[in-house]
Amino acid sequence: MSTLFKNKLATGLGTATTPLFQTNPSATTTIIGLSLTNITSGIIQASIQLQDTNAGTTAYYIQNVTIPSNTSMRVVTGGEKLVLGGATNVIVYSNTSSSMDLVASWVEIS
Repeated sequence: MSTLFKNKLATGLGTATTPLFQTNPSATTTIIGLSLTNITSGIIQASIQLQDTNAGTTAYYIQNVTIPSNTSMRVVTGGEKLVLGGATNVIVYSNTSSSMDLVASWVEIS
């Protein structure tokens, strides 16, 4: 069994709903940390969707959560974990162009 720790940094996210990353189809993925930061001088609304590409379904993890100016929001924190199946896209976006940075950490076990 192989265990890989991974992370993703993304800057200037906005209204585009493109997947940030897709889980490995042959592994179980556990998100152990996920933070969103509003990098603008105004209030934004952030959303995260999970898309199961095998089943063809998409569901919100969070929807239109308000993040004040120059503030971070920890979406997955300390004791909380988010377990994802194989071939799951993680999609993050906001209601404002180039308004958000993301830091995500996860573990893949295959």
